[in-house]
Amino acid sequence: MDAKVIRRQKIRYRTRRKIAGTPQKPRLSVFRSNADTYVQLIDDVNGVTIASASTKDKEVAAQAGTKSEKSKLVGSALAKKAVELGVTSVVFDRSGYLYHGRIKAVAEGAREGGLQF
Repeated sequence: MDAKVIRRQKIRYRTRRKIAGTPQKPRLSVFRSNADTYVQLIDDVNGVTIASASTKDKEVAAQAGTKSEKSKLVGSALAKKAVELGVTSVVFDRSGYLYHGRIKAVAEGAREGGLQF
């Protein structure tokens, strides 16, 4: 594996030992591929995904813009789903990525959508 991937995995595992999502305060997990961004609200106690969104969703994919702009839309789309389900507070899990660019855009979109973390 690439040294960059190994570094991210180590950070990810270290972070996951410290944070966990509950039904009242789920974990907002972010995955970033080269082309797309995926986010999930995860309840680690029961091991279920409460809600998810990605740049492949119809309402986000139809929008024109950069990957960072689409990531912000993904964050707000997930926040909208979460608020409908009654979730207002989450734990942000950046999955070992730096809090910059698309990861930061997801967080900003989620905050604008009504989530607190």
